Amino acid sequence: MKKFLLALAPAIFALCTSVNAQDFDYGKFSYDELNSKSYNNDTSAHAVVLKEYGNARIGEADRITVEFDYHVKIKIFDNKGFDNGNIEIPIRVNSDSGEEITDVEGVTYYINEKGEAVRAELNPKNVYTVKDNIYWTTVKFAMPAVRNGCVIEYKYHLRSPYIFKFKSWDFQSDIPKVSSVYQVRLPAVYNYKISLRGFLKLLEGKEYEPQLDRECFSVNGIKADCSRFLFAMKDIPAFKEEEYMTSKNNFLSALNFELEDYTSLNTGSKVKVTKEWKDVDREMRTEESFGSQLKKKDFFKDKLVPVLAGKSTNLEKAQAVYHFIQKNIKFNKIYGMYCGDGVKKSFEKHTGNSADINIALIVALKSAGIDADAVIMSTRDHGQVTKIYPVLSEFDYVVAKAEIDGKSYFLDATDPLLGFGMLPFRCLNDQGRVFSLEKPSFWIDFAIQKETTTYSLDFKLQENGKLKGTISSYLTGYDAYRKRAQIKKFNTVDEFIENYDERMSKIKILKGTINNIDSLEAALIEKYEVEIDVYDNLDAKKFTFNPFLLNKITENPFKLEERNYPVDWGVASTERITLNIELPQNYKVEYSPKNVGLALPDNGGRFITNFNTTGNVFTFSHIIQLNKPVYSASEYPYIKELFNQIILAQKVDLLFTKG
Repeated sequence: MKKFLLALAPAIFALCTSVNAQDFDYGKFSYDELNSKSYNNDTSAHAVVLKEYGNARIGEADRITVEFDYHVKIKIFDNKGFDNGNIEIPIRVNSDSGEEITDVEGVTYYINEKGEAVRAELNPKNVYTVKDNIYWTTVKFAMPAVRNGCVIEYKYHLRSPYIFKFKSWDFQSDIPKVSSVYQVRLPAVYNYKISLRGFLKLLEGKEYEPQLDRECFSVNGIKADCSRFLFAMKDIPAFKEEEYMTSKNNFLSALNFELEDYTSLNTGSKVKVTKEWKDVDREMRTEESFGSQLKKKDFFKDKLVPVLAGKSTNLEKAQAVYHFIQKNIKFNKIYGMYCGDGVKKSFEKHTGNSADINIALIVALKSAGIDADAVIMSTRDHGQVTKIYPVLSEFDYVVAKAEIDGKSYFLDATDPLLGFGMLPFRCLNDQGRVFSLEKPSFWIDFAIQKETTTYSLDFKLQENGKLKGTISSYLTGYDAYRKRAQIKKFNTVDEFIENYDERMSKIKILKGTINNIDSLEAALIEKYEVEIDVYDNLDAKKFTFNPFLLNKITENPFKLEERNYPVDWGVASTERITLNIELPQNYKVEYSPKNVGLALPDNGGRFITNFNTTGNVFTFSHIIQLNKPVYSASEYPYIKELFNQIILAQKVDLLFTKG
């Protein structure tokens, strides 16, 4: 390690935010950087990018490649920012060629106990590669000597053969950035569509206008001009993730490049790269791992004879086929739009990726006489897809669509607990593209999925201060699916109920039954005989009781002052709870919570509570209803306030008096 004497300056973080078209000097630090204690624009930040620079161009080596240089300097304020010192760079690979990372350098600067500035270099031996799957590997390294107050700096070079997908650039990340600059040089013979995603704006001015570089690119002695671009932002806020959202990649401010066409320097002719859907349709129908697999319906013909026996309607036949595939091919947890092993092999091995299973389902449905097609889509974590033109790399999954008696059913057989007509939650993401072997493909909205839970609590207050009675629940949709998944983690239902009893702090379960666990299309019904301690002092004259016994919300999941992306529940949901309590003759309710009636705009949802008494019996009910699976960013303040009001309402107790 090298040491430099450093005079400690006041902890003021006043950074220069000017933007330079050139890379900044590697290996230099400033007093302000090392002594700073926080970032003025976001004092809650645990780290901040001081400078970030990227340079990408089309190279002229033995083969045409994308050459990309990355350089960044990051200030880490405290231990919650240490993760920024663990670097992971995903790169694409295939059997013939792939991307490669070279020239990795890194250095950490910090102040030691003696007040000296210390420089710790990254050892190249600590840079290693991990194979993720057949398509991706990750280059990893950890910056040395990461500690509170340090500054880390690293750079690397990436070479990519994938000129059709030019290197994108994320201006925004989960920590703020003082400055982010991306310089791009593109030969005029390559026509890229450049798009800016997100709500942040690029810096504007004369220095950011495209420049022309004469004869900057040459292939086989033939030269071409280049366009040079400078894209920059400064004072970039951190992207703050919050609950109920799809992939953050949908919303980060970023630049993307898509090659539309190019001019051959050898022939002078223009080659179109961006395809139309009719071209993709034709290719997909003949693709061995997609269209060719969809033609194998004869494979299931004999196998379905016992499965379809006694089934008279198309819906009964489709459900039987669905459960047949569910039970016979186990999901290997690998997503795919294309088959891994294919229909025949995956069925014989009883395992396959998501495409193996769902294309087998489509084929089996066709064999049973059901009108079924494939629907390709992007999962929630993978991101949204471009609608203007086909970008197949944006899709990562395929499900089935069955048309039965004029109704469309979307099906996925990868999960043995998923009922007919339900998609896994990961698939609830915008639209899908329907592929048929006979007709043109088209976009389709997935049917709005729902979850509904109804609870009925019937109690009688005993003289010994205990409530005794029953809790009954009726669950459908994803609520039922999640509960079935919880139950299946235990060896028996009794073990689940015992564990449930241990987790219920105030409620003691005396006896419990659960019906329809394996009847996936039916509601899951639970009934528990319970006992609840209301008060300990039997001589007391007044007692408080909170009627929100189940699913009480104690913390608002929505905390941002402003959210620039949608609230995505995935499903519409309704929860109804009705509580009936019979009091002894010498008891009465002295104080009850006021009835609440709140509604979201445009019939978006509601929260309603209602309290009434009849003789010595009182009834308290409430409903939380969210009618939309997705709420826009403009509706965020209403959602946030609704949950604030729900939390306030659920804090109010009933007051009993004993006569």
